[in-house]
Amino acid sequence: MTLEEIRGKDNAMENTDRVQSAGAALEELLLAAKKHDYLTVGVYESAKVMNVDPDSVAFCVLATDEEYECDIALQIHFTLIQAFCFDYDINVVRVNDIDRLADLVGADETGEPKDAHCILVTSPSANPWKDPSLDKLSLFCEESHSVYDWVPTITLPER
Repeated sequence: MTLEEIRGKDNAMENTDRVQSAGAALEELLLAAKKHDYLTVGVYESAKVMNVDPDSVAFCVLATDEEYECDIALQIHFTLIQAFCFDYDINVVRVNDIDRLADLVGADETGEPKDAHCILVTSPSANPWKDPSLDKLSLFCEESHSVYDWVPTITLPER
């Protein structure tokens, strides 16, 4: 076994731990933001917030699964949201378990699951909200950007 092969295995294990840690941090962030009413859930609702007050957006989560991968309209929305986030230096991550994400953000007034394809964590400009999980996720995104992974994928922890 060569040194490169050993380093490759170490890097793969380290990357898996990093992604799992980011998944736990994302779950903590979403639960804390929900408690403080700092979540915007839904593609159209998120687009409205970004248009009206982009400085209030602290983090963006885009979610899809195999059922929606071929939805061209949704992919166009994702591209526009990502471009907007890049323009305003908002970190973006992707999650592949939309059902789990919908469980975390809850249901709407009618009891139906919310459209969890896009979730924004917002923070009032007058009184910025700080959360350790947001700091962890920002670091995760910064590390991902350093290896040209502009929209890293996070796996949420199993329940």
